[in-house]
Amino acid sequence: MSEALDVTAHAAIERIFREEYGRVVASLVRRLGGIDAAEEAAGEALVVALERWPVDGTPPNPGAWLTTTAARKGIDRIRREQRRDAKHQAALMVQDDTPHEPTGVVEDDRLRLVFTCCHPALAPEARVALTLRLLGGLTVAEIAQAFLVPETTMAQRITRAKAKIRDAGIPFRVPAADDLPERVSAVMAVVYLVFNEGYLSGSAETPIRDELTGEAIRLGRLLHGLLPSLPEVTGLLALMLLIEARRPSRLAGGELVPLPEQDRGGWDRALVAEGHALVRECLAIGRPGRYQLLAAVNAVHTDAPTAADTDWGQIARLYDQLYALDPSPLVALNRAVVLAELDGPEVALAEVDRLPARQAALATYHAFHATRADLLRRLGRSADARAAYDAALAATANPAERAYLTRRRDQLSGG
Repeated sequence: MSEALDVTAHAAIERIFREEYGRVVASLVRRLGGIDAAEEAAGEALVVALERWPVDGTPPNPGAWLTTTAARKGIDRIRREQRRDAKHQAALMVQDDTPHEPTGVVEDDRLRLVFTCCHPALAPEARVALTLRLLGGLTVAEIAQAFLVPETTMAQRITRAKAKIRDAGIPFRVPAADDLPERVSAVMAVVYLVFNEGYLSGSAETPIRDELTGEAIRLGRLLHGLLPSLPEVTGLLALMLLIEARRPSRLAGGELVPLPEQDRGGWDRALVAEGHALVRECLAIGRPGRYQLLAAVNAVHTDAPTAADTDWGQIARLYDQLYALDPSPLVALNRAVVLAELDGPEVALAEVDRLPARQAALATYHAFHATRADLLRRLGRSADARAAYDAALAATANPAERAYLTRRRDQLSGG
C-alpha cells in the first residue's frame, strides 16, 4: 500500500512541477544567467521535492518553493565552479539579485523568455519547440510528436537553439518599444501554439491542459497591454478567449464533445462577452488579419444561441477572406467543413479530396481524416468512413478525442 501511495504522491508532485515549470525556469534564467543552468537547477529542485514533500507535505505555494530551492541549487553550482572568473562573477550577480541588463518595457520573466525564444536569429521551428519546452514544460517526446519528427531530431533542435542563444549572446529581455511590432508576429504564433497544445493536448494522458491555455491567455493579455493599437494582437487575445469560453462543455464522460453538440449553457459568458468586445475593436480598425478573422469566426459561433442558429453564410465569407490571406491546406480544410453545412457533404468531400497537400502535410493530421470520416458517414459510405476513422485514430494520442472517434466509428452500420 505504501508503495502505491508513493507512486501517487510522486505523480502529483511531477504534475505540479510540470504546471509550474515555465514560471520557475523563466525566473531562474534571469537569476542564473542561462537556460541550461536554469533547467538543471529546476531538475535538482524536483529531486528535492520528491524526497521531502511526501514526508513534509506539499508547501502552500509550490511554485515559490520550487523557485527558491532551484535558485539555491543553481547558486551553489555556480559557486562550486568559481575557478572560472565568468561564473564567479555570475554568482556575485545572483547574490545581489540584479538583472544582467535592462529587461525591457515590461517586468515579466515569462514574456521575456518568450521573446528570447522567438529571437529572429533562431529558426522558426526552433522558436516554437524551445518555447513549448521552457514555457510549457512539455517533454521532448511530446514536442516531437506535435512536429511529427523523431524524438532525437527534436532533442538536437532544442539543444542547438539553446546553444545559439548562449553563443550569440541573445538577451533575456522584451525588445525596446520601437522594435516590438516587427518581433511580435513570431511571439503571437508561438503563444497560439502553446494555447492549442493546452486546448487539445497531444499527450496520451491529459486531453486538456488548462495551465497552458491559461498561460497563453495571460501572455496574450500582456501583449495586448503592450501593443493595444495592433489589431492582430487584439485578434489573438479575442480568439483565445472565445475558444477558452467553450472549454467547460468540451468534455463529457471522458469524451471530446464537438462544437455542435456542446451544452452552450455551460460556456463562460464573461469570456464570450470580452472576446466579442475585442472583435468589435478589430472591426472598427478595419485591417483584417489571420487572428482577427479566426476570432470573428468564433464570435459567430458563440453568438448563436443553438447550433441550428449558426450563420454559416457569414462564416463562409470569413473563411473566404482568410483563405485569400493564408491559402493553406488547414484553412481550406476548415472552409470545406463550412461548405458541408451550406452545400452538403458531397460538395465538401470533393473539396477535401482535392486538397493539394493531402499526401503531405495533411496525411498525418488527425483532423483531416476525422473530417473525411464524418463526411463519408453522412453520405452513407460506411466502409470508407471506418477506414478514415481508423486513420484519424492512428494520428492522435489525445484520449478524449480517441474516445469520441472510436464511438463514432463503432456506430457505423455493420460496425
